[in-house]
Amino acid sequence: MSQHGRTQRLELADSSIRTWDAEVIAVDPELGIVLDRSAFYPGGGGQPPDHGVLLWNGVETKIVDARRKDDLWLVPAEGDPIPPVATKVTGALEDERRFALMRTHSGLHLLSGVVFRDFGALVTGSNMDPLSGRLDFNLDSVPEGFKESIEAACNIEVTANRAITAYELSRNDAFNIPDVIRTASNLLPPSIEIVRIVDINGLDVQADGGTHVAATSQVGTMRVLKVENKGKGFRRIRIALEN
Repeated sequence: MSQHGRTQRLELADSSIRTWDAEVIAVDPELGIVLDRSAFYPGGGGQPPDHGVLLWNGVETKIVDARRKDDLWLVPAEGDPIPPVATKVTGALEDERRFALMRTHSGLHLLSGVVFRDFGALVTGSNMDPLSGRLDFNLDSVPEGFKESIEAACNIEVTANRAITAYELSRNDAFNIPDVIRTASNLLPPSIEIVRIVDINGLDVQADGGTHVAATSQVGTMRVLKVENKGKGFRRIRIALEN
C-alpha cells in the first residue's frame, strides 16, 4: 500500500505531510510526472485527488490531478512548465483542500459506523467533495425521525473524540476482523496481499486506502442534509460538515 509503481506514497504513512523533497523519475506529455516520493493522494474510495505544486529551480508547476496507472502520475496545469527527469523538486499540497477531504472522509466512515451499528446496513456507493459527501446503504426502510436520529448519533461520536488510526495487515489477518468490509460488494481484488485498515476506536474498523484526521473531534459538526429513497432497498444519506 505504501508503494505504487516506482513512487513511495508518503500520505499513507502520515496524512499530516504537506511538503517533501523528491526527484522526477519519469515524464510523459500525455500522462504527466512521476516522482520517487509523493504525498499527493491520487483519488479512490470516493475521495478526490489532491491539488498542489512542485517547486524546482525557481519555477512553480501546479498539480491539478493525480492518477494511478502502472505508476502514480501527477498531472500539471495546462501550459505549466514540466521539470525534466532527474530534477530535484519540493512538493507541496494545497492544505485547505486536503484537510477538508480528510475531515469529510473520516466523517463518512463515522456515518458508516453509526448506520452499521444501529441498522446493520452496508455501503453500496459513495462520493465526496471537500466538506460534503454521501453514502448509499442497503436499507429497505427507515423509521420516522431517522434523519434526525442519525445526525444526533453522528455528533455524539464526534464529541466522543475517538482516535482514528491507520495500519496495514496481511490479507488473512485483515479478513479475520469481523465486518472489515463495510461495502455490500467486496471491492478488494484477490491480488492485494496487504490491506490498509482505518480504525475509529470503538466504533468502526474498515479496509480503506484514503487519508483521515487523527480523531473524530476534528471532523467537526455533521449535518444530515437529506435522506433519499434510491429504489427498493436503498437509501442515500447526504451530509455536510461545519466548523
